[in-house]
Amino acid sequence: MDIEAEIRALQLDSTEDNQAVSVQESNPQEVEHVGKVEDDLEDSHHKSESVQAEPDDSVNVKEAAASEDDEAAKDGEDDKNKKRHMNVVFIGHVDAGKSTTGGQILFLSGQVDDRTIQKYEKEAKDKNRESWYMAYIMDTNEEERVKGKTVEVGRAHFETESTRFTILDAPGHKSYVPNMISGASQADIGVLVISARKGEFETGYEKGGQTREHVQLAKTLGVSKLLVVVNKMDEPTVNWSKERYDEIESKMTPFLRSSGYNVKKDVQFLPISGLVGTNIKTRVDRNICPWWSGPCLFEAMDAVELPPRDPKGPFRMPIIDKFKDMGTVVMGKVESGSVREGDTLLVMPNKVHVKVVAVYCDENKVRSAGPGENLRVRLSGIEEEEIMSGFVLSSISKPIASVVEFVAQLQILELLDNAIFTAGYKAVLHIHSVVEECEIVELLQQIDPKTRKPMKKKVLFVKNGAVVVCRIQVNNMICVEKFSDLAQLGRFTLRTEGKTIAVGKVTDIPSVGVSG
Repeated sequence: MDIEAEIRALQLDSTEDNQAVSVQESNPQEVEHVGKVEDDLEDSHHKSESVQAEPDDSVNVKEAAASEDDEAAKDGEDDKNKKRHMNVVFIGHVDAGKSTTGGQILFLSGQVDDRTIQKYEKEAKDKNRESWYMAYIMDTNEEERVKGKTVEVGRAHFETESTRFTILDAPGHKSYVPNMISGASQADIGVLVISARKGEFETGYEKGGQTREHVQLAKTLGVSKLLVVVNKMDEPTVNWSKERYDEIESKMTPFLRSSGYNVKKDVQFLPISGLVGTNIKTRVDRNICPWWSGPCLFEAMDAVELPPRDPKGPFRMPIIDKFKDMGTVVMGKVESGSVREGDTLLVMPNKVHVKVVAVYCDENKVRSAGPGENLRVRLSGIEEEEIMSGFVLSSISKPIASVVEFVAQLQILELLDNAIFTAGYKAVLHIHSVVEECEIVELLQQIDPKTRKPMKKKVLFVKNGAVVVCRIQVNNMICVEKFSDLAQLGRFTLRTEGKTIAVGKVTDIPSVGVSG
């Protein structure tokens, strides 16, 4: 009975003492391996008392746990690789229900338990925001919860039968559009959430609404497939009305077409209720919505075909974030090539050779990872301060070009009032994870939108809607690829004063700028 009493005492201690928790958690694993209960109990007593005095012990525990993680990762790796991986970004006007839908997906796919939901429900009620509780799953910081607006790009994971998904919940509010750009630049498919509630669809869609801008940005940033979900269908003013659904579809279709989407092949519309969870995991009941016979959201996401990526291409991973954790850790999405533990790579544009110490994919340690995966990579040979977001982890044999100037083809969307676009025009350039001030140095030629061929006359300035080839200069060295070589690192947007004024693609890189 002595031992049981000690175990109970230990468990009580561990709830009060966080440091003891890590020991407590790692202990049962040791018990399984060694099978000497008494020794282990004495050991853990010793450790919990001497965590601060003798850090060596806790390091050993960590190492033991880490090596087990390693084994588990190796076992789980084969299963992981069977399922394809996709990044989904939720975009749309503020209050269309993006975070709520994302939260509902996580709940329905078993990523969040009932107790957590009840906690969020109570929290939302206390703030007099009862319908926001699902959004709390995606909106984790206090500012987002108080305002009900997503500020950062939330991230979460879930799986269906054939696919592992990472949800990126992008902000819809217009002052946060640069954050939305960083979300969309990592996405493979987009879920455009539209509110069916009377007045809300119109606000989001009309001039100045975020629905339009998000769709144009998503297309430029390479979100080639779009699922348009008409949300809030359960709302009393809508009540699963086919007329309202059809009206939204008929208004959105020509606009999606003009943004460059092939509506027949790359876009699918479907009705849902994010708050109640209707038509998300299972198809909507015929009693609720007799006219809908199409797929539910999970089925539609599973059915999306992705363009193939090259796992044998030169390695490219734009860095979106970095932090210190037993070395320097960088985060990003692999756009081309593969990475393995032990590889030597280059951090561009500052040409530092680094060694890959460990690769993590969705919190799990893996031995290698291919294109399309979101990774955290631990590096040696570089300090965290030397890295900026927008730098690119690149293969040594074929490093990415770093330039201060490049030639691009631009489509002018909407210039600020009475502005003309000419040499000397300044804007902010967003290309993969780079945000950099730039200047248009020279307009080279204007492209005829009908024939898509260059016009003969010399071009000095252009207005809205024009397509123009120009030379763009930036203040600091940045990493880019030609659009024809790697689209994800060759497409960009230009913004001024919080508005997207042009989208473009890199057509030529001066050979001087290419690093050898």
